[in-house]
Amino acid sequence: MTEAGVVLVCWLGGNDLNALSDGPSGPVLSTLQAFPFRRLELLSSYPAAQAEAYRDWLIQQTGVPVALHCEDLSSPVHFGEIHNAASRHLERLQQQGEKLAILLSPGTAAMQAVWILLGKTRYPAIFYQSSREQGAQQIDIPFEIAAEYVPAANIISSDEIARLATRSVPVDAAFDSILTQNSTMQRLKEQAQILAQKTVPVLIYGETGTGKELFARAIHNAGPRADAPFVPINCGAIPAELIDSILFGHRKGAFTGAVSDRPGVFQQANGGTLFLDEFGELSPDVQVRLLRVLQEGTCMPVGSSVEQRVDVRIIAATHRDLMLDVAEGRFREDLFYRVAVGGLHLPPLRERAGDLLLLADALLATIGQEDPSLQSKVLSVGAKNLIIHQPWRGNVREMQATLLRAALWCHGDTIEAMELQRALFSVPNKDTDILARDVSQGIDIQVLVGGLVRHYIAQALDITGRNKTRAAALLGLKSQQTLSNWMDKYDME
Repeated sequence: MTEAGVVLVCWLGGNDLNALSDGPSGPVLSTLQAFPFRRLELLSSYPAAQAEAYRDWLIQQTGVPVALHCEDLSSPVHFGEIHNAASRHLERLQQQGEKLAILLSPGTAAMQAVWILLGKTRYPAIFYQSSREQGAQQIDIPFEIAAEYVPAANIISSDEIARLATRSVPVDAAFDSILTQNSTMQRLKEQAQILAQKTVPVLIYGETGTGKELFARAIHNAGPRADAPFVPINCGAIPAELIDSILFGHRKGAFTGAVSDRPGVFQQANGGTLFLDEFGELSPDVQVRLLRVLQEGTCMPVGSSVEQRVDVRIIAATHRDLMLDVAEGRFREDLFYRVAVGGLHLPPLRERAGDLLLLADALLATIGQEDPSLQSKVLSVGAKNLIIHQPWRGNVREMQATLLRAALWCHGDTIEAMELQRALFSVPNKDTDILARDVSQGIDIQVLVGGLVRHYIAQALDITGRNKTRAAALLGLKSQQTLSNWMDKYDME
């Protein structure tokens, strides 16, 4: 990567301002004179008049375009405000497709620390520093940082942090097992806690493995029916010929094999909660009978002529888009609205910013509690970065199974990226599978190979924090130079 195509980003420092009064040139000017950057994005917490004067002088000295951004910081060492300002500009530049460089030298130590965190994780950048003794130079930060961290300190006061640190009992223990620090999930937990105190039906929808039953049990345990039964039933797994019997029960002799009276799940859950998982899989005729039970509060066992009164709270869950099913006539609209009085839409794991590593560590700890031989297993930085870049189509369930496999296969206490990679299952996509192309229609094999190379090189660099030596080892290449040759061949910077 040459500097000519790179945008340099930095804070304005006191030594830079001193250059206006014939002092030493300062790190910003020294760096622009040493390297041919395309543009400078200059952040400043100084008064606007001072910063604008320096910008105009800097342009005269170097001829480099300078975009000045004045940031109103309450303190030049306030980590939260510095993080917000820096990440906002880096994200903007990344979205514009800019190649980023960060000059660390100007500004406070807090500013430098935030630059390193952001430039090593969310917004990959090359780093520069400048000093009177050594001049301007590109530098290598010789360590890796897991790419997911949550700067919660920027929104929580010191008093609140102290209060949270001393709190030993959560407000609602029924929701303890739902681990999250994601704002969307926190809001869903709050909504679920409110719903728990009511007896209204609840519909929980989300992808497989997002924790729908966990939410259902938490709602039940936190509500007025906590001492009554919680009865789960998978509607998609009930044989069609037995569904009435399983839902509403049957009398002895009602059909072949009915050797005794048997209560259905409605009777079993009487006074408590009935959890209807895979609710969207119910056939239209069963939907009609279920609606009648919900409307009238009675059900009739198979083989009986006497209705039984039942008092159950319904919590239903589905991965289907029931609104679409209603619109296309596959699901009864009246039943949908009868159940969806309270609605919770659980996001997939890939959309739960801040939760991936929290959940991974918690799941690994749980695995260690269940098997003493796995107690000391921890994830390496490379493994954590791999976790962050996975789509997790199976969500928490897939992550738990993957971590268990990795823990079982890991030889030492630390699960490395390669060991976690071996524990992952990849689901082939026929639309993109290069081995499924129709050669009879003609293919460009060089394009296919190039796409494959770019995909895996980029992934290996992400996993290793752009460490070329380790990336080459992951890819089975002999050396860093071999990797660089491949990158040059396929025009990868």
